[in-house]
Amino acid sequence: MGRSRAVPSTPGTTNPLARLRPRLPLSMADFARRGFRLDRPTQRAVLERHAGNFLGGFNLAVRSWRAPHEPLSEVAEEERGFAYEGAAMFAGLLDLATAGRARALDRLLAGPGAGYPHLVHVGAGWLFTAARVPAVVRLPSAPLLRWLALDGNGFGEVYFGGVEALLRRAGRTPGPVWQARLAGCGRALWFVQSADPDGVAEVIERAPVAARPHLWSGVGLACAYAGAVDDAGRAALLDLARPHRSHFAQGVVFAVGARARSGVVPDHTRDACAQLVGVTVEEAARWTDETSADLLGYRHVHAYLEWKARLRALIDGGGR
Repeated sequence: MGRSRAVPSTPGTTNPLARLRPRLPLSMADFARRGFRLDRPTQRAVLERHAGNFLGGFNLAVRSWRAPHEPLSEVAEEERGFAYEGAAMFAGLLDLATAGRARALDRLLAGPGAGYPHLVHVGAGWLFTAARVPAVVRLPSAPLLRWLALDGNGFGEVYFGGVEALLRRAGRTPGPVWQARLAGCGRALWFVQSADPDGVAEVIERAPVAARPHLWSGVGLACAYAGAVDDAGRAALLDLARPHRSHFAQGVVFAVGARARSGVVPDHTRDACAQLVGVTVEEAARWTDETSADLLGYRHVHAYLEWKARLRALIDGGGR
């Protein structure tokens, strides 16, 4: 993809990527090329911008993987999380190619990257799609967050494979890892359907019943983090997701926690938190911290699912 140019390898490391400088063309963000919904131009433009910043972040990391934060700091604040996510995809690929010796993900999570741990782990999960890696690789940061890579993997599957890929994943044997991936599939569905509540709900209704709550969790995260929806659209989503309201709202809270950690919370995230969860951003962010505090050191996927379950319990109990 694009022209190949030499990049330096890590001293003392045989780097399979050293003779190539991969580049993701920004045309990959074009919804027409992806086969996504094209009849919602306003929402499409917002979501394509996010996808473009993901691709741009990947390309910035290729050029500056040893010191990625300065070029990433030039990305608009509200878009920077998407750029860090893309940069993490390249960092994950580089660490995979060097058996971890490049420490590219560690570099990305250091300094300013500490504000984007959720996005970095999600972005690293894209490498499962790109490199067909079957299992969670060893990732830095809190062990609990490593399972967000499965969310990223689910997103990548649907971003490249569309609704058919989502329904294939949803139809597999249920299990903890399946649940984590499905949330990412739900996030990607928000892009595939150009943020159309009815279109999202129609696809989810075609999935097995057991898959639906986890898909709605991903939709909640996407609508709150990526936006592209107004008050009326959020009200429609809340009504359509009602049988799975707590899962949907849990996704919203995850988005709020990630945005709050970066220090940049756009208006659409604040509005989503107030309308869909009924609390302030500050309160929702506190929930994400308090419910995960004693789980951060656990490596098993069940700890990650317990974190989500605790948030759902808080949501159902009105924060009590």
